[in-house]
Amino acid sequence: MKKYKLLIHFGLPMLMAFAMLSQATTALALGIVSVQPETVINTTDVNLVITGSDFQSGASVLLEGAQGIGLATTFVSDTVLNATLPAGAPAGVYTVTVINPDRSSASKENALTILEPTATTEAPTATATETPTAIPATRPLIVVDTYSASVDRILAGQEFNLQVRLKNMGKETALNVVATFTPGDFIPRKSGGVLAIREIDPGDKEKITQALTASPDLTNKKIGALVMQVSYTDENGTAYSETFNLSIPVIAYGSGAAATATPTPTPAASNRPQLVITAYQTDTPVLQPGFRFSLSLQVKNLGNLDAKRVSMILGGGSGSGGSAEGTPEAGGISGGSGDFGDFAPVASSNVQFLGDLEVGAQMDSNATLIVNASADPGAYPLKITFAYSDEKGKIYNDDQVVTLLVYTVPKVEVNFYRQPDPLFAGQPGLLPIQVVNLGRKDTILGNMKVSARGAQFSNNVILVGALTVGGYYTLDTTVTPEQPGPLELQVTIDYTDVFNQLQVITRTLSVDVQEMIQPEPGPGGGGGSMGGGGESIPPSMQETFLQKLWRFVKGLIGLDSSVPTPVPSGVPPGEVPPVKEPGVPVPVPAGPKG
Repeated sequence: MKKYKLLIHFGLPMLMAFAMLSQATTALALGIVSVQPETVINTTDVNLVITGSDFQSGASVLLEGAQGIGLATTFVSDTVLNATLPAGAPAGVYTVTVINPDRSSASKENALTILEPTATTEAPTATATETPTAIPATRPLIVVDTYSASVDRILAGQEFNLQVRLKNMGKETALNVVATFTPGDFIPRKSGGVLAIREIDPGDKEKITQALTASPDLTNKKIGALVMQVSYTDENGTAYSETFNLSIPVIAYGSGAAATATPTPTPAASNRPQLVITAYQTDTPVLQPGFRFSLSLQVKNLGNLDAKRVSMILGGGSGSGGSAEGTPEAGGISGGSGDFGDFAPVASSNVQFLGDLEVGAQMDSNATLIVNASADPGAYPLKITFAYSDEKGKIYNDDQVVTLLVYTVPKVEVNFYRQPDPLFAGQPGLLPIQVVNLGRKDTILGNMKVSARGAQFSNNVILVGALTVGGYYTLDTTVTPEQPGPLELQVTIDYTDVFNQLQVITRTLSVDVQEMIQPEPGPGGGGGSMGGGGESIPPSMQETFLQKLWRFVKGLIGLDSSVPTPVPSGVPPGEVPPVKEPGVPVPVPAGPKG
């Protein structure tokens, strides 16, 4: 995981803070992160998933290569677009470009490779691939160890299971391993073409099983191609992706060494309803453990027959009630065996009845779910099954997968760790601020900054770093308010989430600013150290030994022996200062007797 650490020393110019804000803004600009899958075969339509940032509703996807190809684009969110690559697209390496309605665009070079199916004269005799050569790596490296089909003779339209054994040839653990099978010569069933493994340790092997149906287009072929893409991350959150082209032998109709007639398999029905989730979203932008949220789905019938009695099963399941020939039988909906480890339905069961859906029609469905409180942050697939029948009563069970992102937002409290001292307009004051980690896990925070309108700050930015559970970090910043009244303080703390995206926590604190204290006037309207007439009080006079002796003698005979009062400035020498109170004589010290 890349860690962004910005150290701002005390006394650096405010320009550094503005540069940080500029970098955070640039990180959200329009851009393309990945295109999945990266390699496709042009035999059938392929759904491309483009991830990035700042996508807008109405954005379009363009392939630029030997010739430009515009793709039908579906807006999912500001970070995900779906685009359909039509069958028969020219082979080559293409640059993928996303164009927003406001004419802004972003491109990713060499993002998509389109291949043509390779003609093979002989079917391979072995179903297992050769053991790959070990490649030294300081990262996780997932490869295909072996793969094989559950049946020896694969015919067009036949259903079978493909077993793939993945091996980690790297030196680090691979986390959140997701294998995606692209429809083409073989159509994924049940799982929607997406299988997930939590982790694969270095040197370990994990087996996955994908249910497939051989395409009717394999009638005249001896080998079919299947594209499998594997994405995963390391322990630091760095993402990796590998693409594998699997070759599976098939048996063409009428082929074989025997002269006897070959039984003709029943081709798969081409006329049927086909329900597809065209878009989905949640009412809560950031899902966290323990959060309730509403999942909204847009379901469309892309088949050529009406779908009757449609039921949606969250977590996966099946429906029954008719035989393969369409004869009605007793049955129902089975949804109790679904996977609810990460998401569970609340307020209703995981089975919803949607009714009938005509050809080309679309309906909306909503379900209330809760994120498991023990769920770790990451990307989680949610399996959804649609059980329905056609006009003849034949039952269909279509499995699809949607991906939900779970975040962990640091739970912190920002407040004063003691009552701040009174603040006065135009005078600097101290703000004792601290942040406390109230979550159940340790967290790593970035820069904490304090700002407000109508005030000047110093020492208002500091790097927090790691905070243990219950730990705290303090910041003593100096503020100089410009005017009295309430002052709203904005405290922002940035951090990097599990998907390596920069996030910001914002808290608001309020303090009261008082009027500036004016010095009180002294006696007579002047200052505290000035007289009413602007006369300054001179410092005390230094007495000589004879003057002290004379005051002692005066005290013995009953005369005033106090220290002589200094004469204020502005009184001419030899004159007696004016009497402050009438009738009270001012004693004049006599000189020593001769």
